[in-house]
Amino acid sequence: MLYVDTHCHLQMRQFDGDRDDVLARALDTLAWLVIVGDDLAGSEAACQMTGERVYAVVGYHPYNAPQLQEHGNDALCALAKRPGVVAIGETGLDYFKEYAPRAVQRPAFEQQLMLAATLNLPAVIHSRAAETDTIAILREYAPNMPPCIMHCFGGDAAFAEQCLALGCYISFAGNVTYPKAESLREAARIVPEDKLLVETDAPYLAPQCHRGKRCEPAYAACTLAFLAEIRERPADALARQVLTNAERAFRVVPPT
Repeated sequence: MLYVDTHCHLQMRQFDGDRDDVLARALDTLAWLVIVGDDLAGSEAACQMTGERVYAVVGYHPYNAPQLQEHGNDALCALAKRPGVVAIGETGLDYFKEYAPRAVQRPAFEQQLMLAATLNLPAVIHSRAAETDTIAILREYAPNMPPCIMHCFGGDAAFAEQCLALGCYISFAGNVTYPKAESLREAARIVPEDKLLVETDAPYLAPQCHRGKRCEPAYAACTLAFLAEIRERPADALARQVLTNAERAFRVVPPT
């Protein structure tokens, strides 16, 4: 089992009918996986699912930034100290639809980066239509914390290079396989092999071979195979490298 899903949302309602089956399929295919929160309740649920080969990330999605403003940092900090929690997030900026005001998103992003730095944890970063502000904020905080993970990367090669210059890992989801995503594929080709990660963002963004279905963690293998093809690398070799990268990024110790 060489594959890993570094970002999924198995605690979401889309899996309420068959969560155990989805998790079993995932662990038949993957070495391990990471369940990511997007608010306090989702982060709590992710923590409750941790166990052997299942890890959690806790934080507030930029759309939920007002909740962090309302509840404060103490509850999130307590969750972040639980066993099996490997990062803070997903946090960041999303200006695509602006479900939360930019003036609320930015301080929530900075607050979570400060928490990550304090706890010496990486941060899982969501950035959509907000590249300039994302880089500006990361330039301030990234030097004082473990390398960040750019989750479900959706930018171009130039943005990828800016993230890489800050030491970030770049994680690709199923949307890199979509026929019209050529600029995303250009970015995927230029990421150094030791900075590349793969995720599903399940239940969203099923890869092209499963498009139209609910995404699930086992589909990470499809995205990995696609990346190996466009990078002209043997799939097994790339899978081993991505697994090593994920272990390093999230400080997961592989079983002996």
